[in-house]
Amino acid sequence: MASRCWRWWGRSALPRTRPLSAGSTPTFGGSDEVRDPANAKALRRKRRRMQVRVKLGKFQLLLDIQEKTPQICVVGSGPAGFYTAQHLLKHPQAHVDIYEKQPVPFGLVRFGVAPDHPEVKNVINTFTQTAHSGRCAFWGNVEVGRDVTVPELREAYHAVVLSYGAEDHRALEIPGEELPGVCSARAFVGWYNGLPENQELKPDLSCDTAVILGQGNVALDVARILLTPPEHLEKTDITKAALGVLRQSRVKTVWLVGRRGPLQVAFTIKELREMIQLPGTRPILDPVDFLDLQDRLKEVPRPRKRLTELLLRTAVEKPGPEEAARRASASRAWGLRFFRSPQQVLPSPDGRGAAGVRLAVTRLEGVGETTRAVPTGAMEDLPCGLVLSSVGYKSRPIDPSVPFDSKLGVIPNVEGRVTDVPGLYCSGWVKRGPTGVIATTMTDSFLTGQTLLQDLKAGLLPSGPRPGSSAIQALLSSRGVQPVSFSDWEKLDAEEVARGQGTGKPREKLVDPQEMLRLLGH
Repeated sequence: MASRCWRWWGRSALPRTRPLSAGSTPTFGGSDEVRDPANAKALRRKRRRMQVRVKLGKFQLLLDIQEKTPQICVVGSGPAGFYTAQHLLKHPQAHVDIYEKQPVPFGLVRFGVAPDHPEVKNVINTFTQTAHSGRCAFWGNVEVGRDVTVPELREAYHAVVLSYGAEDHRALEIPGEELPGVCSARAFVGWYNGLPENQELKPDLSCDTAVILGQGNVALDVARILLTPPEHLEKTDITKAALGVLRQSRVKTVWLVGRRGPLQVAFTIKELREMIQLPGTRPILDPVDFLDLQDRLKEVPRPRKRLTELLLRTAVEKPGPEEAARRASASRAWGLRFFRSPQQVLPSPDGRGAAGVRLAVTRLEGVGETTRAVPTGAMEDLPCGLVLSSVGYKSRPIDPSVPFDSKLGVIPNVEGRVTDVPGLYCSGWVKRGPTGVIATTMTDSFLTGQTLLQDLKAGLLPSGPRPGSSAIQALLSSRGVQPVSFSDWEKLDAEEVARGQGTGKPREKLVDPQEMLRLLGH
């Protein structure tokens, strides 16, 4: 990493600056006139150090940097960001800086994975090993697009990879969506997982029935958390506030609504099996939805076939004595409503909440991947007091300088190379859309890393040295932004673990960024 000389300027410690000579052009590239001629021996080394004059914003900086070090920046510290960084570090000299808007790392592994799935979070150990590399640095509490722009990053680094994921949800775009008692599954997941921006959600769980619009893994996660006996969540890392609200929940029935049929559900067999076996609950499936399904199973791939067979058995087969007794004693229930498309959220009589969802009955047209749901003209109302939309996540544009396909919710790219912007790359959900599991993102991110390293080897990236984080840290300091390092995160991590020990939890998550910064002395 670049060495830095510091001088105190008022309250900010900035890299030592020297004025540029009159008429000179600030540049990140090296030239003979900016090298230190007295350091002839160092210049002959394979990895030569150079002093480069840099103008970034209002600063003119003289920085010592490694001439042979590719400086690469990754935006986002979720699975896409860390897996991309992991692959980039295969280059023997590359230095990778990871920027994250939250004070804490790991993205959806921390804020998206359900608290009762701790085994999925084991990837954090791999990410921590990457962060501990001497050629990798984590800079949390830095929002790209607000605290620093993408053009500023592109000036400071040889390459920039955007891996910031899907921070928004797809709207239902139906009347009543704005009513109290209606929220996105994404916000609900963020609420119980401690995502700071969702801590004011305060969902009202005083109703008997909740409706989840969507039939993917996130929808099943939300249904499972709503119906799991609170004592089963006590030893997870669910937030203290969320556990308190769930203890008071009166929700007894959860419906998961999908526009198409059993063959088109988006959840996986593992999550379905968990729901079927969830303590204190019973499944509600209409055998009519599964008529003639057995014959069509011969045509589908094996994973889909196994999933549908499990649904079919649950719907039509008589359970054994033990399972029958378990279901009979269950105080809560969940069900799948197929061939239904939401048309309107119905208001309560006083207009201050949701009272139900109006659904259009659908039928399927087409075959295979082209199968789509079309309305039959029939309607039905499904009473409920809570509506959670789980129809997909959506990425946001990060910076006006970065092309963005608002319809698809992705950055236009070819194999991770951002269209028409040399040196800019993307990986993960912002590259391909919000689909797949962590392993899918790993493969995708490795491919983007491989593409970048190929371009580096082919000489397609800017030549000459770049200052990397040295320049960006000066810029952030001038703007009053205090980044959080990975060692800072490890202090917060230790604090969370200590707070959880008293109640037998693996950790008690910190949910207030200001409290995090105070604990770090920022």
